[in-house]
Parts: sequence; C-alpha cells; structure tokens
Amino acid sequence: MSYIPNTDADVDAMLKEIGVQSADNLFAHIPDDLRLRGDLEVPGPLSEMELLDRLKDLSRANAHAGEYVSFLGGGIYNHFIPSVVRHLAGRSEFYTSYTPYQPEVSQGTLQAIFEYQTLMCMLTHKDVSNASLYDGATAAAEAVLMSLRTNKRNRVVVSRGVHPEYREVIKTYLRSGDRETVEIPYNEKGITDLDALAKIIDDSVSCVVIQSPNFFGVVEDLAACEQVIHREEALFIAAFSEPLSFGILQPPGVYGADIVCGEGQSLGMPPGFGGPSLGILTCRKELLRNMPGRIVGKTVDREGRTAYVLTLSAREQHIRREKATSNICTNQGLCALTASVYLASLGKQGIRKLAIMNHERAEYAKDELMKVDGISLRFHGPTFNEFAVKTKNVTADIVEKLTDRGIFPGVQLGKYYGELSDCMLVTVTEMNRQEEIDALCQAIGEM
Repeated sequence: MSYIPNTDADVDAMLKEIGVQSADNLFAHIPDDLRLRGDLEVPGPLSEMELLDRLKDLSRANAHAGEYVSFLGGGIYNHFIPSVVRHLAGRSEFYTSYTPYQPEVSQGTLQAIFEYQTLMCMLTHKDVSNASLYDGATAAAEAVLMSLRTNKRNRVVVSRGVHPEYREVIKTYLRSGDRETVEIPYNEKGITDLDALAKIIDDSVSCVVIQSPNFFGVVEDLAACEQVIHREEALFIAAFSEPLSFGILQPPGVYGADIVCGEGQSLGMPPGFGGPSLGILTCRKELLRNMPGRIVGKTVDREGRTAYVLTLSAREQHIRREKATSNICTNQGLCALTASVYLASLGKQGIRKLAIMNHERAEYAKDELMKVDGISLRFHGPTFNEFAVKTKNVTADIVEKLTDRGIFPGVQLGKYYGELSDCMLVTVTEMNRQEEIDALCQAIGEM
C-alpha cells in the first residue's frame, strides 16, 4: 500500500526481525480459499450527485421512529429534543472540541464539563460527578470497580432487575482474577428479592447493584435496599437507564446510595440506532479518589479571575496506563454538553412536567392494554414509563405482525429472560400520542 512510508529495505528489516520470508507469510493462517486474489470487485466511481442519491437509497433501508409508531425502550428512549439543544451543541467550537489533554488552554471545554458535573450532582443528589463514560453499561461496571478498589472485597452482588446488558458488561469486567459476581432474583412484584439479598450478603460482598426504575420499569424500594446493604458495610450502587424518572421520583442519593450510575441518552440525544450514549457516574465525596475519568474544579487565577482546572483526575489515564483507574473512560464531551443544554433548557419545573407527562401516558396505555383480551400485567409494582405485559399469543408473532403494520409494540423479554418468553416490555414517552396508544391496543386485540 503505497501510502505507508516504508522502503523495501524497511520492509526487509522488519520481516527479518520477526522471522518470516515475506509479508504473505503473515497471512498464512488464513485458509487459501478465503484469501482474495486479484482486485476487489467494486463498482466504479460516482459523481457527487450520484453518490448522494446512492446514500439516500441506503438510508431508506433503515427503519426509524419517525416512520413507525414506536413503543420500544429497555434502555434507549425516544424523547422530543428541543431545537435549542441541537443548535447550541452543534456550534463548531463545541462540536470540534474533544478531550482537554492540555486543560489550562481549554477553559471553555472545562467550564462546560464543570456545568455538566454540577447538573449531574443535582440530578442524582450526590456530591461528585465525573465527565464521563461511554454509556450506562460501562458506568455500572466502573462503579463496581470503584467499590472493589475501595473496600478490597471480592464479591459483587447484582440484581436481575438490572439491565441485562449492564450485567453482562459487569461480568466481563470481573472475569479475570478471584472476583465473583452473584445475581439475586426479582420477586412477583418485579423488584429485587430482599429476602434473597439478606441471605447472600456478608462481609465478603464489596457492593450491591440495584437499578431503579429497573429493567421492567418497576420502581425499587431503595430505602429498604439501603438498610440491607449497609448492614454489612457493603457499598450501595444505584443504577438507572431513564434519568427523566427523577423528575418525579426521589433520586438514589436521597436513599443513601454510595455510587449512582446510569445512562444519559434521554437527556437530549436521539435513539440513533443505539448511540451515541452518555455514561453518568456520581458518588459521595469520600469515594472521589477512586472515581475514574475527568473531574473539573473551579478556582481563581493569580489575578483573581474565575478559572477551571482539571483536578483530582488521574493523569496516569493520559500517560501511564498501568496506574490508571480506568483505561477506557473518556469525557464524552459533546454528549455531556448536550445533556447540560437539555437540562438547562427544561429547568426543574420542565423536567418535572415532562416526567409527569411520561408517567400519565404510560399509565393510560397500561389501563387500555389491560382491557385487551389475552393481555395481562406481568408485574404489579409501581412503574415509570415502561411496564411488562404477558401475552396470550406468541409474543414474537405479535411483534412481527405489528412491525409489518408500522408499529414497534415493545421489547421481547424472552431475549433476556427465558422465564419471560411470553412477555413484552412496552414503553410510552411524551412522543406517543393517545391515538397511537389506542391503535396499539386495537392492533394487539386483533391478533
């Protein structure tokens, strides 16, 4: 490949060093019938106009919420995004900025991060926030690693009500070494079985991870969870996937959660076929030095002017990876800024009104679906904007048939929970009008 600046002598020297005769020998492990011989069979070049038409044709193959009536959720949610969010976050000075490796010359970026941290602390009712992580799953896994570094215990307890993908990422993080992950069941109300937790927890447990609202949309009794967890001095990690629920629910920090983590996609970011997302991580101040990522502080310069600094952040994450608290964390600057603009544009009252709207529309959908023959509520605990229903007919068939009619009815829970193969998770946000909810109920009733 001519753009790689290696001379023939350079190539010969490298091949000699690694002990092979030619570059082809590097691919000897690939079966010969799978190796390409000759040129790639690709079409010829296109003009700009032809290329744009081709890309438009390809984009039409994607289904999106604008074309379908969508009741999908399960961690990624379809919310209205005010125009001001896209306008401000899309400004070039924000859009092109990345991570402040030279923080002293990145005052604008640092101020944006500081504002984000402040808003996240207010949202979760905790002392400290970082900025930030990739998504809810990595935030949960990093929260678990924080607890392991803090109390040096080796067992992690995770509720099965926690998002299945979060649980899988946690297991992946803990796969090496002598650390153990234990899952505890949910009960018939759809919340964590605290009796089972009480039997498992002891002084070997580093932390317990509880999500509220959990994957089924059910609100957990965090106060009761806190009592059981802290009885053995384990750390209480409260996760979430829908932060807008805190518009009407008390945030986890109020109930004594030591670390709060979750997904921030709802805060001004579109579903986007699964991303980009925003991992939120906050904690009480005593755990600050075990927190990964960047933490911005506010101070004054020698002339008394306000200044922002990258402080209490492990510089090893930039330069000495073996001493880093985390090697995958990033500040997700643009997503964090988007969340800040979104929250600031709504304000406290706006977030509360939006949460109430989500809750009321979901409750309306729940009531109407219960009138449909063959549909019943799977769990009877209080929910926010999503809930699990049990179907008389095969759930996969319902989803397939309704998708053909332009309706995404929900997430099949059997994909994640074998015992819930006849159940579906239905999500309702402010984007779902009453006539769309009525159309869903009518369509399911006709199955």
